[in-house]
Amino acid sequence: MSNKRHVLKPVIYQMLPRLFGNTNAHCQPFGDIEHNGCGKFNDISASILESLVDMGITHVWYTGVIRHATQTDYSAFGIPRNNPNVVKGKAGSPYAIVDYYDVDPDLAMNVDCRFQEFEQLIERTHAAGLKVIIDFVPNHVAREYHSMAKPDGVEDLGSNDDTQKFFDPNNNFYYLTDQHYCPTKGCGDYVEFPAKATGNDCYSATPSEYDWYETVKINYGIDPWSGCKHFEPIPDTWHKMLQIMDFWASLGIDGLRCDMAHMVPVEFWHWAIGILRNKFPHLIFVAEIYDVSLYDSYINYGGFDYLYDKVTLYDKLVNILINNESSSTLTSCWQTVNPWRAHLLHFMENHDEVRLASKHFCGDARRAWPAVVVSALIDTGPMMVFNGQELGEKGDEAEGYRGDDGRTSIFDYWSMSTVRHWLGSGDLEQSHPIRDCYKKLLRICNHECAIAHGEMFDLMYVNPHLNRQYAFLRHDGNELLLIVTNFSDVTCETNIHIPSHAVDFLHLPCGNFSSKELLHDAAAMIEICHERDIQVSVRGYDAVVWKIFLK
Repeated sequence: MSNKRHVLKPVIYQMLPRLFGNTNAHCQPFGDIEHNGCGKFNDISASILESLVDMGITHVWYTGVIRHATQTDYSAFGIPRNNPNVVKGKAGSPYAIVDYYDVDPDLAMNVDCRFQEFEQLIERTHAAGLKVIIDFVPNHVAREYHSMAKPDGVEDLGSNDDTQKFFDPNNNFYYLTDQHYCPTKGCGDYVEFPAKATGNDCYSATPSEYDWYETVKINYGIDPWSGCKHFEPIPDTWHKMLQIMDFWASLGIDGLRCDMAHMVPVEFWHWAIGILRNKFPHLIFVAEIYDVSLYDSYINYGGFDYLYDKVTLYDKLVNILINNESSSTLTSCWQTVNPWRAHLLHFMENHDEVRLASKHFCGDARRAWPAVVVSALIDTGPMMVFNGQELGEKGDEAEGYRGDDGRTSIFDYWSMSTVRHWLGSGDLEQSHPIRDCYKKLLRICNHECAIAHGEMFDLMYVNPHLNRQYAFLRHDGNELLLIVTNFSDVTCETNIHIPSHAVDFLHLPCGNFSSKELLHDAAAMIEICHERDIQVSVRGYDAVVWKIFLK
């Protein structure tokens, strides 16, 4: 298989190694690692990585690499045992980091060689022609955070804190002085005094079970009571977090997905990303962010390459799929974020969201297909796919801590049935009805200049008859794509009006042009002219992508 292709638009595959490589078909809720098993770095073989490249993936985001709190006992390897009262699930949350300078021992065949196994995974990934992204979790750490693996000369978080002060600019944590940590859920034999503030900005010694009670909020120099910012001189936390990012970048990774980035001051990102870019110019930064009012500052001042676009496009597509909202509302959706669209990362699944095929969502991955097509093709920014999404993984089991919520658990040891069957088939390139669709779509992202950096023209304002369909153009040079998605369950036979404004704005030539439909391999002649209609047929829960060759 050749990996030598001109990659245009980033396509990210989020993979949890703990889940991905686990082929145990007999997992039980709340099962430990001995019974339920766990995927390993070494399970991610060269052939698996090559199959991802073939599907159109350009980057792999390995989720859960850095060592986090867990109920599994690794004390025999010199790793302190975590108190189960401050761990969610048997495996623990990948976002409750317990040592920023270590990797998760769950993911190693040989625990003592866990770092070497991760470095070998980086090498395999790069050899396949893929780039590597890992998580950086800057807003909070596990309650029992203590680095055993930090390099010489690195000071641990909290090691020099004045615990008699709620806030000090050079403290790494916030301390609820003279109070014991006592969550409403109960903490058993776990003792923390003075209590530290909880990761979701809960400045109370008694966080609820709905708070991130297993985590501690990190102090970047903002007094939460007054709102005052103490950024000069540079706070101690800033230096320590920069050291951590520099450590991982030095291993040869290509990007950092920054968890809950909007809960960390943009001034820190401006400072840290600027320094790292000088040393690692290839490094990309992706922000998990849920506040549109912050988009501009986190891109243009903070320095992020890409931002999550959940609260606009993802949420809008969910309403169209589930609540029968008119597809025409997508127009106001992209208009809301228009200045930043090249920087927005789109997705229809990730570890936080309900699986598309779940009974809690669409119940069938095919019903969500038009939303996936819009998400992938509407903008030039990256598209992301969550492991198993391309196979129709349902996530319809009660794995443990979170119960049956339509998500594949990040807190417990589990496996994904669709991925198990795919890996166990012995033929990673075998035909699969859903995966084949994703392959065609993601290869469009790879190869079509109009998708990678072309202009978008929304056709809904001149096609008011469309209510469960969405139509738009993408254009670059001599390439024009007409994209029509159908959120209805019945075939749509309709005319799509192309207004004179689109012809003039995109500088389109008029005439009859040969055309190819990229998702279904059809061919036709299509006429482009001022105020012209184009006849299209789109099956229920489907889409068409007509590539019109303008010369």
